[in-house]
Amino acid sequence: MKLPSAYENPGYERARELNAAMAESYVAHTVVGDPVADAAVAALAGLGAREVAQFIRAGMDGADPAVLRDAPRPLVEFFEHSAAAPGWLDPQAFEPGIRLFHRNTTMVLGGMVGGTLVEGFSTNISKSFFITGRVRDQGVRRLRQNNRHMLEIFIPGGLERYGDGWKLSVRIRLVHAQVRRLLAGSEDWDGAAWGVPLSAAHVGFAITAFSARLLQHMGALGAEYTDDEAAGFMQVWRYSGYLMGIPESILFNDMACALDLYEIGRLCEPEPGVESAVMANALVNSAPLVAGTTDPAERRDLAKYVYSISRALIGNTLADQLNYPRTRILGVLRAFRIQTRLQGTLARLIPKRSRRTNYANFTSMLDASMYDEEGIQYRMPDHVYSEESSSW
Repeated sequence: MKLPSAYENPGYERARELNAAMAESYVAHTVVGDPVADAAVAALAGLGAREVAQFIRAGMDGADPAVLRDAPRPLVEFFEHSAAAPGWLDPQAFEPGIRLFHRNTTMVLGGMVGGTLVEGFSTNISKSFFITGRVRDQGVRRLRQNNRHMLEIFIPGGLERYGDGWKLSVRIRLVHAQVRRLLAGSEDWDGAAWGVPLSAAHVGFAITAFSARLLQHMGALGAEYTDDEAAGFMQVWRYSGYLMGIPESILFNDMACALDLYEIGRLCEPEPGVESAVMANALVNSAPLVAGTTDPAERRDLAKYVYSISRALIGNTLADQLNYPRTRILGVLRAFRIQTRLQGTLARLIPKRSRRTNYANFTSMLDASMYDEEGIQYRMPDHVYSEESSSW
């Protein structure tokens, strides 16, 4: 196999020394997209935006089979593929993980923004986001959409066939395929160097970060959970990843497998470039707006605090590679953990306070999520550059 030239680096060789099969598989998946979804969006390419959205909605909702009968056959096959549950799926296994999520929403958001998403952008996946400009142009909306997806997959029943978590996971799969199609036709994309845009390797890596790596960051922030809860949390993300089109050849089985894939993937990836730095810093500076902080001075103070938490979570080496400002991190995680545990102790001692805290945590997650008044939208990007694309 001819590697994309970006992966002909010393890190890949170190990864092969640790786990040759996993390293070779990871890099092989950098030239793999999603054949089923890619065929579906290719078949939709000549249709108008309203017709495309109508066909996708019919497939998602299943309420009007007559509409889908007129849709291109590859799109029908896409929905048939998405609706076929894998043999390993056990929705009852989700329940402990759902409890973990809702008990620790503050740590989920902190670990995701300060750790997981930033680390994800340290890979070459950042090039897709940088070229399209989605995070720079509409960073707040993008973060809120990410939070909405995460909240919906952890709502009981959210990953059932007609649940919003199911629909949003499948929507992401279609959007990824559309972005791949747009980038493949762009002079900005260097396939020989980088492989396929939003490749199976990068989406597979991202799902390990959203699951296993996020659990590690949540623990650093003071979250406490049992092995059963962690296993349930992993299975929610595993099924969501399956719905997002990650092939089972690079989709983790459990937490140990996910952590191995995360570490091997990080070694295989080249060192973060300017695209990673731009994406990571745009993400951190969007966080105060997602939290509803609009006063300029308060935004600067909150962004500085997020930088401190993030640097403490990801480490100084990566933070420096991402051009983070120098911030004090000594004791920052310890202080966060003390505050978290104090709140937990008060909640256990005062049941009424616990109910108020749980309600506040849930509403905070809702406030940080993207809810369009007209419901889930199935519009697709129609230009490679976000600022020139129709709203989606």
